[in-house]
This record gives sequence, structure tokens and C-alpha cells, in this order.
Amino acid sequence: MPFPLLSLRITGCCALLAFAASTQAWQTPPAPATNTDAQSALPPMLQDFGAYVDDTRKTFSVPGIAVAIVKDGKVVLEQGYGLRETGKPDKVDAHTLFAIASNTKAFTAAALQMLAEQKKLDMDGRVTDYLPWFQMSDPYVTHDMRVRDLLAHRSGLSLGAGDLLYWPPTGYSTKEVVQHLAKVPIANGFRSHYAYDNILFAVATLVIENVSGQSYADFIREHIFKPVGMDESLVDMTYLKPGMDVATGHALYNFKDLKPVPPMAWTNNPGAGGIYASVHDLAKWMNVQLNGGELSAVGSDGKPQHLFSQDSQNQMWTMLTPIPVKDPSIPELKPLMPNFSGYGEGWFLSDYHGQKLAWHTGGWPGMVSRVTLVPGLKLGVVVLTNQESGAAFNAVTYRVLDAYLNQGTKTDWVAVYDKAVKHAQGNADESWKKHEAARDTKSKPSLPLASYAGTYRDPWYGDIIISNEGGKLRLRFSKTKQLIGTMTPWQHDTFTVRWDDRALNADAFVNFALDVDGHVREVRMEPISPLTDFSFDFQDLRLTPVKAD
Repeated sequence: MPFPLLSLRITGCCALLAFAASTQAWQTPPAPATNTDAQSALPPMLQDFGAYVDDTRKTFSVPGIAVAIVKDGKVVLEQGYGLRETGKPDKVDAHTLFAIASNTKAFTAAALQMLAEQKKLDMDGRVTDYLPWFQMSDPYVTHDMRVRDLLAHRSGLSLGAGDLLYWPPTGYSTKEVVQHLAKVPIANGFRSHYAYDNILFAVATLVIENVSGQSYADFIREHIFKPVGMDESLVDMTYLKPGMDVATGHALYNFKDLKPVPPMAWTNNPGAGGIYASVHDLAKWMNVQLNGGELSAVGSDGKPQHLFSQDSQNQMWTMLTPIPVKDPSIPELKPLMPNFSGYGEGWFLSDYHGQKLAWHTGGWPGMVSRVTLVPGLKLGVVVLTNQESGAAFNAVTYRVLDAYLNQGTKTDWVAVYDKAVKHAQGNADESWKKHEAARDTKSKPSLPLASYAGTYRDPWYGDIIISNEGGKLRLRFSKTKQLIGTMTPWQHDTFTVRWDDRALNADAFVNFALDVDGHVREVRMEPISPLTDFSFDFQDLRLTPVKAD
């Protein structure tokens, strides 16, 4: 994990999302002028920061990037670079809204800690104390799951388990998503090791709503956005209005062609990744975090006000789940290798040049981001982008960190991450070549195509429908409008499905297992490319035919 190079989905965290360096498909506007006072406050290594960010955008085909840096309670830089949408003149600025995806998780953790301070819940209380109907697929895990466990990625679920219940958007409600947890398989020992999930943040969302008596959106707006002064931020995309200063996401369709993607609303798991924010607002959020919860305003008694206590801050930044430190994909990333790595409550924890880092990433259709805090220096940097390139936000983040923590070395992280991206792409190409080499091109499906058509049911997702339309098989996920595609024979009883929405980059193998009488007994799926985001957890589906009435 320690190198979340291609990582992110709502993940926010760390598997591989496709970045491919494509041919530049947009015109690069000149870098906007930087405020003179802010520029003079920047350390020497950042005096050419605008040019460095533009180099990052060009290298990784990112139309727009916004950055804010805070130090010792002050904003030393908040600025936008490039375009809100390719082919249009509107530029990114410090107030441009981006989907921050899994950087929302820190807000959810803070909300729970604030409710704990109000004695409305106990962070070590059982989840069933607040949601009596809550159920995991293992009775012991159900009984012993604590509120704090919801934030720590140590439940025993596999990586991204259950994400297809809401990613891409589905028709399930938040409660229905959580109810389906009763059928999501437990893959590992409870609290035994780290595996990133989003679904337990849906549980956290419902806990917040149950104990506060407010919707998640209302609680976040009233109790976090308002006191922090985050006047521009929105809880999810449904609150966007025409004419707002908002970035458009972009993806590399088919892993190569840069195009805008439609905005996505994630209303059935907002606590995992729903928030839209600007770097202007996130600078305020970072300063509250770095100040142990202290707000900039004072109370009527003249004393500082707090969003949450220093003790709550310490809990959020205490490691709950260790993450193994692995060697980087290329030698040039070795300097970023931490001495320790783990997860607290809605934050990743690691170190860099002797300083503890609290950080998170976020991934959304067409937008990825990173927030990084250095508590020992009261330093924070946020990087928001409108293209799915974690390499871009990492290259910018580490240039800023080096300017304060490693002033003797000015590494070209753009070049390093460009090499790492090409390395990952090479591995993906090699994976595809292996599939092609193993394919029996002379084989044919065992059954007529029409015999594969039908409704198939997974215990936790629900139904998918395969239909025979004009001699072609079409596959539809019943609750997911975007997961519709055409199936093509690959070999024997394995097909490939190519989704109509080419921004997904999630084509999959579909394998039919037959019983002794030649009828379909089970269907299994798996992503074709290792670059496919882990939230497409096709491999966890166990689809069986639904018998017609």
C-alpha cells in the first residue's frame, strides 16, 4: 500500500485506477497569476510552483488542478490551474468545486467523534446498540462490531466488498445497502488485517442519522460546514445548481481517449464519499484539523471554540489497523517508502522525512484528490483534480512536502510518477497478452447463445439479466443503470462483456459453469484489466439461475 500510485475510487484509497498518458486533447491556457503576497510566503522550492503544476497537467492529461497550502494556521497558497472542462474557457480557481470522494470519510469520523463528545454514542459501543437490525454475514462479527470498527477497514470484508451495491449508482437506499451486508461474505479474520471498504461508512452514515435525529447531509452542513466556515461546500452532487463554479470530471475512455464524464450522485452511501468542496474551503478544514479541532472564531466568553476536542483528534489519528509496507513498483519511488503505515479513523497514517503524516485520497468518476497533513509542522496541502490521475496529485503533493521537509533535494516527481504509470500500463499489457496466449481461439460455446440467457441472482447484489437480442447476448445489472453491455464469446463457456459506457474501464470476463446435464449452474465474473478500479468487485458475485415461475 504505501504508494497509492494509481489508487483511488471512493476508495479513496489504494488500488489501481487507470492512468494512461494519452495524447494531449485540450489546449493549455497560461498559468494564472499568483497572489504576490502568497507567492512571497512560499519556500524557495515552490517559487516555480505554477510551472510545475502545469507540467503535471500536461504529463498526465489533467485539464484542471486546484491546490491549497496551509502553514501555522495561515493560508500560504490557494489557487487553480487550467480548465474546469476541456474545450471550454472557464478556468479552475480556488473556489471551484470538485468531488472529494473518500476525503469525505474524515468528515464522517469527525461527526461520530462529535456525537461521542455529546454522550449520544460510545465509539466503543456495539453497532447493534444504535442499529439493532444491523447484521454481517458472520454472527460473531455482527455481535462485536463497534462504532470505531466502521472507520478502520479491519472488518474481515475483502477489498471493496459490496461496492457494486452503490458503485456505479444503484437504485438501493442507504438502509437497503446496509441490509444487504448480511449476505456479503467475510473473507478474512475480524480485525486481523487491513482491507479497504466503503460499505461500512454507509453503516456509519445511518448511525449518525439515528443518534442525531438529522439526515447525514443536515448534520454535516449544520455541525461541520457552518462552524468551520465551509460556505461553498455541498454534501453531494444533487445540491449543485446551474452556473456554479464546479469542475467537470474527465476520464480516459478505453484507457486512452480523454473525455468529460457525467456527474454522479452517491445518495445511498454519502458518508463514504459524497462531498463536493473547493480548496478554499478545504484550507479551513485542514487548519481546524491541524489545530486539534479549534475553530477560528471565539465564543461570547472570548475563549476559543472547538469543533471537536484534542482527545477526539488524537483518536482519529491513532493507528487502528496496521498496513504492511511493501517495496515500491519502481526504484525511483523508494524515497517515499514509509517506516510505518496504517489507518486510523477516516485517515491514513504514515511518515515522511521524520514527520508523521495524516492523509487520504479520493476517487470519483473523472475526479481524484489528496489531502495531506503534517501535524508536527502544522502544514497541510490539498490537491483536487478533474481527471482520474493519482499520479498527478501525488507529484504535486510531494513537491510541496519536499519544500518544507526535504529542502536539500528537488526531485522531479512528475518524471518519477510518469515512469511508474508507464510501468503499471506495461504490467496491464502483459496481463492481457497472457490471456490471449491462453485462449483457445478454435473453441465454441457449449450451448446455443439463447441458452445462456436468463435471470441470475447473487445473494448480496441481487439480479443480473442476460437477454438474447438479435443474436447477441446483452448483460444488465438490475439495479445499476450504467452496467449494461454486450457479451462476446471468448473461449468455451467464457464470454467477455464490454460495457456501453466506455468511461467505466471495467470490462469483465463472464464464465458459465454447467451441470452434468448441460444447464448453467453458476456464473462468475472478474475484471479483465488489472487497472480496473477495485470497486467493480465482480469477483465476489456468485450468480445462480433464477427458475422461471
